[in-house]
Amino acid sequence: MRSDIDVDVSPDYPVSWQAAAMNTLMRGTMKPMSSLLLRHPAALTVACRAFELAQRLPGKLPGHVTVTEEQFGACGGEWVRATPPADGSGAAGAGRVLDDAKAVLYFHGGAYFICSPATHRSITWRLSLAARRPVLALDYRQGPVHTLAASLADAHAAYRCLLDRGYAPGDIILAGDSAGGHLTLATLLSLRDRGMPLPSAAVCLSPWADLTDTPRRFNRWVDPVLAAGRVEWLARHWTDGLDPRDPLVSPAYGDYTGLPPLMIVTGSTEVLRDEARRVALRARHAGVPVTYEEWHRMPHVFAILADVLPEARLVFRHIARFLAALPSRMSPPLA
Repeated sequence: MRSDIDVDVSPDYPVSWQAAAMNTLMRGTMKPMSSLLLRHPAALTVACRAFELAQRLPGKLPGHVTVTEEQFGACGGEWVRATPPADGSGAAGAGRVLDDAKAVLYFHGGAYFICSPATHRSITWRLSLAARRPVLALDYRQGPVHTLAASLADAHAAYRCLLDRGYAPGDIILAGDSAGGHLTLATLLSLRDRGMPLPSAAVCLSPWADLTDTPRRFNRWVDPVLAAGRVEWLARHWTDGLDPRDPLVSPAYGDYTGLPPLMIVTGSTEVLRDEARRVALRARHAGVPVTYEEWHRMPHVFAILADVLPEARLVFRHIARFLAALPSRMSPPLA
C-alpha cells in the first residue's frame, strides 16, 4: 500500500491549447500586475479591497453543489458539498454518496492577504467530489491586518472544532493551495509538536513553503504567473520580526517525522516548484509516504482553473486516486 502513495509522478498528458493560451494570457497580465502592485504595504490594502469587492459578484455553481456558512470563533468558513450528478458525469467519485462522518479542512491561497473560500469554490467542490466527503473551507484571518500566527491559530481552532464535533482524526484530511499549502504544512507540524492527534493525510497544491530571503533562481523567468521578486518581497513582509527558518514560518525547513501521508502537486515551470520538491524530499527522509506530482507547463495552482483547463480537471482524479490508496480508516500517528 505504501508503494502506491510514495511515488513521483510526471503526468505525460499533452499540454492542451487552453493551457497554452492561459499561460500566455497570465504572463501578459497577472505577472506584470503583481510586479507593479506588490511594492509597498499600502498596495496590499488596495489589492485586498479590490478582491473583497470582486468576490461579492455572484458565481455559478453546478446544481449538485451546496454551500453552507459556518462560524469558528474569530473566523468563519463554509461547508461545500458536491454530490455526484445523477447522470454520472461527476468525474472522480461519481456514483458515490458523500460520507458526512468525514471531512476535508481546506485552506485557500492568496499570499495571506487576498482571496477567500468563495474565490476557491472551483477547487473545493471538486475536492468534495474526489474525497467523497464535505469540505470545510476556512475563512482564516489574513494580512495586512493579521499575522501568520493568527492564521495558524484559526487553523488550529477549526481542526479542534471538528474533533469536538465528533470527527475522528483519521476521518479528517487537510488540504490547501499556495499560502494555504503553507498553512496546511505549518498546521501539521504544530499539531504534532503539541501532541495532538493528526489527520489521516494532507494535500498541498503549489505550496509556498520557504519564506526566507533566499533568492528564487529556479524558474525565475519562466513562471507565467508569479514574479519571483514579488514573492521574495511578500516573504520579507510576512516574516518581519520572526525567524524565517522556523519550520512554522518556512515549512521547507521542517522535520516531518511522524506526519501522515502527503500529496504535493506543482507545475514544472512554477517559481515555487523547488520548495515544494524540497518538502517532499524532507518528508520522505523522515519516513513519510509522499505522492509528488509535477505537471508539465502547468501554472501556479492550476487546479483553480478547472472550469477552463482539462489538465486541472484531471488533477482531481489523481487526488481521488491518492486518497483511495490510503489505508482504510488509517490510524494517524501521534506525536
